[in-house]
Amino acid sequence: MLRLLAVPLSVLAFHTSVTPLPAHVRGELTGRFWHKGCPASLSQLRALHVTYWGFDGHPHPGGLIVNEAAAVPLAKVFRRLYELRFPIRHLTIAEAYGPAASQPKDGDISGSFECRDAVPSPCSGAKSTGHWSMHAYGLAVDLNPRENPYVGCGQSHDPAAISYMNRSKLRKGMVTPAVVEAFRSAGWGWGGSWTGGTKDYMHFSSTGH
Repeated sequence: MLRLLAVPLSVLAFHTSVTPLPAHVRGELTGRFWHKGCPASLSQLRALHVTYWGFDGHPHPGGLIVNEAAAVPLAKVFRRLYELRFPIRHLTIAEAYGPAASQPKDGDISGSFECRDAVPSPCSGAKSTGHWSMHAYGLAVDLNPRENPYVGCGQSHDPAAISYMNRSKLRKGMVTPAVVEAFRSAGWGWGGSWTGGTKDYMHFSSTGH
């Protein structure tokens, strides 16, 4: 007789919470990822804690820093990603904002907040667009940047991501139509839908930019 393996429901359940930024996280952000003059203040940011499926096929506790206004809608989005079992390589606040020496060497870190200008197209040759990225407001999320590169004119900022520029064959960690729909349900747009030759396949934001 076939014996079923009992799996505790607590292992499979999705968990989420929203908290103010702890003091040590504020310290990690200040100077490297946030500074005076940024369009979002530290008091406007929140730590969004979620459960996610890793590339190892197991659920993990994760988190990202987002604008307070986006925390609840994004919690619903990540619940849907969990239901879809969409795999995410790295999704923790420590991996995104901890000491550079301890960050994952593959650079395949998903996250949200970073006070910086929008990145120009890889083929432009420019270093900055001269205007804030939606990440600077905590109103954008990047998923698996290695598997979902920012491309333009057949180029990518990450040479290791070139094999993922062909979007006709979905592979592990690549954004799927169901993932796009999960963000669309919150009113967020996808950089992979941009018109023209530049696409940002990792990028979702409240404005679509």
